[in-house]
Amino acid sequence: MSLFDLTNKVALITGSSRGIGKAIALRCAEHGARVVVSSRNQDACEEVAEEIRAAGGEAVAIACNINYQEQLQALADGAREQYGKIDVLVCNAALNPHFGPSQEIPDEAFNKVMHANIGSIHRLCRIVIPGMAENGGGSVVIVSSIAGLKGSGMLGAYAISKAADMQIARNLAVEWGAKNVRVNCIAPGLVRTDFARALWENPEIYQATVEHYPLQRIGEPDEIAGAAVYFASAAGNFTTGQTLVIDGGGVIAG
Repeated sequence: MSLFDLTNKVALITGSSRGIGKAIALRCAEHGARVVVSSRNQDACEEVAEEIRAAGGEAVAIACNINYQEQLQALADGAREQYGKIDVLVCNAALNPHFGPSQEIPDEAFNKVMHANIGSIHRLCRIVIPGMAENGGGSVVIVSSIAGLKGSGMLGAYAISKAADMQIARNLAVEWGAKNVRVNCIAPGLVRTDFARALWENPEIYQATVEHYPLQRIGEPDEIAGAAVYFASAAGNFTTGQTLVIDGGGVIAG
């Protein structure tokens, strides 16, 4: 059996209608998982689910706005109704309404970032993890960012939220390890997604970024997906509470 085999696993992935989340959904399905595709737009989710099914995989689309507790509960309930359990939870959905110094962000935007990027993960884990524990274990993967490892002049509030995500993983790894629930983070560098378009489409920002990356380029969504498969599979069975940085070497060189 492959170390990366996800056959009979059910993977619930937020923010999976595009970008990194979609890449993770496609790769988890490729490795045998039954995938719950989720984002705010049902039609967009269904497109990804259909892509998985067309490739021979199994998937269902369940729309969810992570800002609402009742929708998070409905997402988890829907996944269990469809597949009976949740083995893998990937918390990828996030937002960043402010590009600029943290001291200049309006209170409403600051609260929105913290509510979505920290609060939704806390709440969804609280909903999903107990069921994982009852079923003998599982894996939670939180998509954080290298912004949470560095100071930032333009991504301040977002960076704060992403640093907190890493601490959530450490806390939950300690709290649930005895029940065989593992919790880890992925910290991507700049990746070519719609979410980060304002960064990589700006020639000055792009150049300033890649000149510090040893690989001299930004990442692609599919280059993040393998880490999620690792954490979700038997290959990652002895890994918990960790943050895997995937950034072309930017943190170590910059």
